[in-house]
Amino acid sequence: MQRRYRVVIAKPGLDGHDRGAKVIARALRDAGFEVIYTGLHQTPEQIAETTLQEDADAVGLSLLSGAHMTLFPRIIELLGERGLNDVVVFGGGIIPETDIAALKELGVGALFTPGATLVSISDWLESALDTREASVAG
Repeated sequence: MQRRYRVVIAKPGLDGHDRGAKVIARALRDAGFEVIYTGLHQTPEQIAETTLQEDADAVGLSLLSGAHMTLFPRIIELLGERGLNDVVVFGGGIIPETDIAALKELGVGALFTPGATLVSISDWLESALDTREASVAG
């Protein structure tokens, strides 16, 4: 890890299941990331504003509600409006394969479905952020 990255973990929408998000937040913290967990029922606007205010390098979204095709694009749009196009967006939850491809085309860096290991998530995020840092520096 080139530096200690700041990561917002958020639960957008009405999904009230936060165990996975808390597990990811703790795993990322244990892997050396600085983690800001927003809690349940966050609006896209709140998530984008938190990402801005916390000067986050990445935002991880956890969705189990099925609203990923609405909420992910809206959050990416709002990040862009705030000049945060370099923030790495990733997520997880119950997301069908066909939607994963569509979300990646919209700018989501990676999506982790049930069964993904905590190490695979933290390793992917570290690599994605190190790559981003190298491209900014070079």
